[in-house]
Amino acid sequence: MNHKTIERYLMSSVKNTTHFGNRTVKKSEKAALVNDVFTNVANKYDIMNDTMSLGIHRIWKHAMLDWLSPRNNQHLLDVAGGTGDIAFRFINRAPLSKVTVLDMTENMLIEGKKRAEAQEYKNNINWVCGDAMNLPFEDSSFDAYTISFGIRNVTDIQKALSEAYRVLKPGGRLLVLEFSQIPISKLQKLYDLYSFKVIPTMGKLIVNDSDSYKYLVESIRKFPKQEEFLKMIEMTGFENTKYRNLSLGIAALHSGWKI
Repeated sequence: MNHKTIERYLMSSVKNTTHFGNRTVKKSEKAALVNDVFTNVANKYDIMNDTMSLGIHRIWKHAMLDWLSPRNNQHLLDVAGGTGDIAFRFINRAPLSKVTVLDMTENMLIEGKKRAEAQEYKNNINWVCGDAMNLPFEDSSFDAYTISFGIRNVTDIQKALSEAYRVLKPGGRLLVLEFSQIPISKLQKLYDLYSFKVIPTMGKLIVNDSDSYKYLVESIRKFPKQEEFLKMIEMTGFENTKYRNLSLGIAALHSGWKI
């Protein structure tokens, strides 16, 4: 296993810089830069997800909920879930459950609250603007923690995982859905070509913002590979850790339990 990526994230606590896509920036600057990206794309975020993935992101989220198996009377924390995609799916499957949606970008939360499901499930959902690295919740508060396509944007991934562990109840579960790496090099090269050439162009046409989507593509390539990220989850204290590749590894689901 290649430990270089893990070491980079572990050493980040003693460095003042980190990556923002392919740029090196001060750690203190990254959160604001990420917030600007999602503020810019918030009102077209769901449309772009459908366009970029040809709608496949919906299948990936369905697979995430299948693996999570929501149950009534559970309380889910969905981090970086501003537009409510996971929250609404969770409540559809467990109508007596509760979801707290946390996102650092106020505009993303605003878009989530506008959706029809937000009114339908208004008694089941709490919307919170906050930071994945410093969750505003007490220890052992949630039955499950999910984060979809958000953890790669966090300045300190290990700290975010530690916060996830802290707020989960004993027996609670972590599920992370994130873009990943295709283990077949030729297919990965084709995917890279699509990502770097086509996706920023789509961003320009649909959102009038190619730079934000250029960053999002670059951030995927900076994220640890499947086995490396699994090791980071294990180092946080989670047990029974596993991952599943989706669409040949374009995305991956990682799971861990607080036992």
